Amino acid sequence: MKLVSAIIKPFKLDDVRSALSDIGVQGVTVTEVKGFGRQRGHTELYRGAEYVVDFLPKLKLEIATSSDQVEQIVDTIISAASTGKIGDGKIFVSELDQVVRIRTGETGEEAL
Repeated sequence: MKLVSAIIKPFKLDDVRSALSDIGVQGVTVTEVKGFGRQRGHTELYRGAEYVVDFLPKLKLEIATSSDQVEQIVDTIISAASTGKIGDGKIFVSELDQVVRIRTGETGEEAL
């Protein structure tokens, strides 16, 4: 089992959710996060004063999945979230040791 974590631009959420739903992904956790990568934030003008925004608003999607569906999920997120500009985000794939469904007590892939 794997955990796919993707950091995307907030306005791409509906596109990504729809694309993931089309390939049969049933569960996604979304968290509002802030951060920066190569773009190092940006400057904004507010009431005549310029200030630096170090941390940009992003969304973090987490998807627990079976190992055989990881490549399809990653490809789907890339195609749906890409704008071709800096700051599109990143995808991290990590190993999941155990998953337990609280309601039924199911474990492993049955809990996904």
